[in-house]
Amino acid sequence: MQNIRLLALDMDGTTLTEDKRITPRTLAALRAAIARGVEVVPATGRTVAGIPEEFMALKGLHYALASNGATVVELATGRHLVELPFAAQQALALYELMAGFDCLLGVFIGGEGYMMHCGAGAPEAYIPPNLRAYLLASRALVPDLRAVLRADPDRVEKYTILYRDIATRDAARAAVAARFPEVEATMSLGCNLELNAHGVTKGRGLAELARVLGLDRAEVMACGDSGNDLAMIEFAGLGVAMGNADAAVKAAAQYTAPDNDHDGVADAVEKFVLGLPADGARLP
Repeated sequence: MQNIRLLALDMDGTTLTEDKRITPRTLAALRAAIARGVEVVPATGRTVAGIPEEFMALKGLHYALASNGATVVELATGRHLVELPFAAQQALALYELMAGFDCLLGVFIGGEGYMMHCGAGAPEAYIPPNLRAYLLASRALVPDLRAVLRADPDRVEKYTILYRDIATRDAARAAVAARFPEVEATMSLGCNLELNAHGVTKGRGLAELARVLGLDRAEVMACGDSGNDLAMIEFAGLGVAMGNADAAVKAAAQYTAPDNDHDGVADAVEKFVLGLPADGARLP
């Protein structure tokens, strides 16, 4: 068991199963960690409002890291401890570039999610089945995203874009790299692209929260699976990759847990936070 005082958890592909559930074993492990005084923090590409209610119902949560680190929120007050949006001009220029591709173009502005259909076929055609309920419930589908951006250009936290095929996703990513090489471009599932302002990552958001709490990185544990988790895995004193994680995430981590459909988070929390023996003993 290590002296972990801050536990950062990616949601999709990590804490959540593929069908977007949190298992009883994982919930029990997180409750036990909170009872020991550990700050358990969702660290997600989602907005705060998009974090599953089942997770947010855990008693003792105080902070949420959202939009890939563009914002860290104190839940009791709604106060933003970290705010790292795009510069307004760059946010608008990225829209013009991304809207030229066949995609479902989404943006987070001040904690709210919006999306616009830029391609052929129904919007649902771009969304993986296991994400449809979440996306359609958490984002407003608007006919003119440019108008939404121009109404509030200084608070654009993140672009999150879905494509119907990897070739289009890769072409869009190459276009961003050519014109805006400083923009942080990551992926968290097969055909998506996530864009944040220069230097904005989950790692930076987590580092800022640790600083506010007066914690050393050795006291921080982070669990993740995808490219947008890599920076926080690298920052944390103990980085944990899920068994389903990208190769780069596994290479950066100190421990690889079982995958997200086999209680990977619970396994890591039991081992490193709760100090349960590795002989099969576990929480119910």
